[in-house]
Amino acid sequence: MAQNDAKGGKIRYLNPPAVEVRKKKYCRFKKAGIKYVDYKDPEFLKKFLNEQGKILPRRITGTSLKFQRKVARAIKRARSLALLPYVTDLLK
Repeated sequence: MAQNDAKGGKIRYLNPPAVEVRKKKYCRFKKAGIKYVDYKDPEFLKKFLNEQGKILPRRITGTSLKFQRKVARAIKRARSLALLPYVTDLLK
């Protein structure tokens, strides 16, 4: 005996959505044993900026809280020394 929905058809039970398995993000600084984030290396710091020059959040970069603060501080220092732009149209 099938149940009917509002349209008069059979009720179809939804399958659970396919959940994508994502790799666990690890802090690249802890993995490589880096203790100091150099503000004089703009090529390395560009990995933590988006195309407009904004600092990427931790959930995207995968860095730990401790190193995200160090990266943000290094980027701000590099910006004040004109090694990195504050705002840009296309950085990468």
